[in-house]
Amino acid sequence: MSEVGGSALRVLDAGSSAGRERLELLDRRGRGGIAAEIRQAAAEIVDQVRAGGDAALLDAVRRFDGYEAGTTGLLRLSVRGSDIRPPEDGRSDCDAAGAGTRHPGSDPPPPVLDAIERARGAIEAYHRALLRGPGVERVERDGVRIEERRLAVRRVGLYVPGGRFPYPSTVLMTAVPARLAGVEEIVVATPPRAYRDSPVLRHVLDLVGVDEVWGMGGAHAVAALAYGTESIRPVDLIAGPGNAWVAAAKQHVASDVGVDRDAGPSEVVIVATAGATAECVAADLLAQAEHDPLAVAVLVTDSAELAESVRAQVDWRLADLPTAETAAAALERYGAGFVAADLDEAITLAERIAPEHLQLMGEAAEERAGEVRNAGAVFVGASSPVVFGDYVAGPSHVLPTGGSARFASGLGTDDFLRRSHTVRFSAEAAAAWAGAAETLATTEGLSAHAAAARLRRVSEDRETRP
Repeated sequence: MSEVGGSALRVLDAGSSAGRERLELLDRRGRGGIAAEIRQAAAEIVDQVRAGGDAALLDAVRRFDGYEAGTTGLLRLSVRGSDIRPPEDGRSDCDAAGAGTRHPGSDPPPPVLDAIERARGAIEAYHRALLRGPGVERVERDGVRIEERRLAVRRVGLYVPGGRFPYPSTVLMTAVPARLAGVEEIVVATPPRAYRDSPVLRHVLDLVGVDEVWGMGGAHAVAALAYGTESIRPVDLIAGPGNAWVAAAKQHVASDVGVDRDAGPSEVVIVATAGATAECVAADLLAQAEHDPLAVAVLVTDSAELAESVRAQVDWRLADLPTAETAAAALERYGAGFVAADLDEAITLAERIAPEHLQLMGEAAEERAGEVRNAGAVFVGASSPVVFGDYVAGPSHVLPTGGSARFASGLGTDDFLRRSHTVRFSAEAAAAWAGAAETLATTEGLSAHAAAARLRRVSEDRETRP
């Protein structure tokens, strides 16, 4: 078997020419970075906002967000939870500025509120358990004392996407670890339409206690966060997922402000063996495919029979899926069902793809979980679907994509902390170490370095010399 056509999910023999070609396509995703035309256009937008301030930002919001704000003050949607919800007259700032029809003003229903609270609790518990927050560690040896200070980044900008859907879960996944790390000021940028249309998003922004919310999305939002305007103070670090324009803008500003890793379209590779159910495998593939037409949804199995069953289940589920158009486009571009010779080859193929999410299903899942290295997150067993990681498991769902799981990690409290070292040598220790420092400096041809070290070979009365 090399390929089964006429289906949304291609089933391919991993060793066939078609299988190798598909794997090479997956290898190339994310390689070479963002398309040159997007990088250039995003850079131009960033530079315009940097140079033009409020006026340029308002123009960009009008052009790209479809939001006629009038003044930058109307872009500000929240100050520490005091005005996150629409005013009593039923009009939010977005509505007043002509952003379109009014959003529902009521709170989310109780089941949604309960789910949000449970998710927030799980996320906070996970990050708190692993937290190494602000503090000092000391190392001492023979008159040398080194202190490593962990300091929270003071002001952080979080980008919360909202192009296709609002993502209140991203607020939880970014703001909760930021606040636990000790960040003093959390600033959120999100497209104004997402804020307007989602009472759940507004509730979560209130719940986590962000300090500012600005109605702006895309490259211009990144520019305003990075460089500030007359009305917006710049941040020290920008984090959070976004589309290619957001990623390109973050790369463009990276020399002037801290940025997290680029989080591209969602990815899942499911390694399924004997004991896996086609129904669950298909459901979990589609759960990621519906995110984006560029999402990656791949099955790798050592069973041709299972691959065929999954293919049939995918087609059946797509027929009634509201997001079928997006999911089908993703499966067409980056989807596949690879049939490997055995489980070892299946694991090797999954490692080669290095996905954002790797899911192990079937009788061998627990046994092989420890072998996986190249994945942003690993989900073990049918009871641990990726959707739990998206919302309620605890670790952030901001994970490395595009093959960067080979060297990058998911977002956590450490991303909002920086380290600084304080160094103290006693006079005796300085005299003992100066010779080695002088020798190394001389070896590297740095005469002034050597002279500075040589002075420390003298006794402590050197401090009294003119």
